[in-house]
Amino acid sequence: MRHAATQPFAPEPVTSDAPDLAGPVMLNQSWLDLTFLHWAVDPQEVAHRMPPGVRPDTLDGVTYVGLIPFRTVGSGLSSGPAVPWFGFFLETNVRLYSVDETGRRGIVFLSLDADRAAVVAGARTAFGLPYRLARMRYQASGDVHTYDARLRRPGARTESRILVRAGARRESTELDLFLSARWGLHVRRWGRTLYIPNRHEPWPVHDAEVLTLDDDLLASVGLPELATRPPDHVAFSPGVHTEFGFPTDAARPRQR
Repeated sequence: MRHAATQPFAPEPVTSDAPDLAGPVMLNQSWLDLTFLHWAVDPQEVAHRMPPGVRPDTLDGVTYVGLIPFRTVGSGLSSGPAVPWFGFFLETNVRLYSVDETGRRGIVFLSLDADRAAVVAGARTAFGLPYRLARMRYQASGDVHTYDARLRRPGARTESRILVRAGARRESTELDLFLSARWGLHVRRWGRTLYIPNRHEPWPVHDAEVLTLDDDLLASVGLPELATRPPDHVAFSPGVHTEFGFPTDAARPRQR
């Protein structure tokens, strides 16, 4: 007998204050020198990229695709110290913004490119996250930040070069908060849609200007048209320290 579909919860309020983790800390790390580049898209264009039980989250009728390069520093197990060498790497991710049937807002990753083979293998094996190995370089010269990435795979030349000039710190806008105040990620693993929670302090957000954007990473995940037009949202952040909790079933509401 077919059961009636459950009514999705209303999305949780967008807030810069992270909820407490319901259980022990699984992992801690710092995300530093981030650039946020976002393109507004029709939710129907990316709805099929969401895992079961998750839909695109929207603001004023649109959702967003993000291209986010940054440095991961000091990654350690539980609340412990950084794992030498393995806990320090560069990353660029392409991501979508999601909300599940319990109302939790999150992120769905289309790709996560990093320059540590062990990180790539471990995250793919443990959680099914779409990590890919890349050659990467980050440089900072004054307020100008340069991110280079090239996927390490035969038969395809997939590169990204992003230069931005970071400006003054600003008060977070409604859009800044919608895109950055995300307290978990959704991923399909072991036949279930999982929610992996995280928490960190509010993002310090700065103005930013794109100087160069020559990117194939968006095209590599099936979104080639986005990099041909300027992003609709640009920001820079010096970073935050974050903690991750253990995965839970995305159909289970957040514990209060």
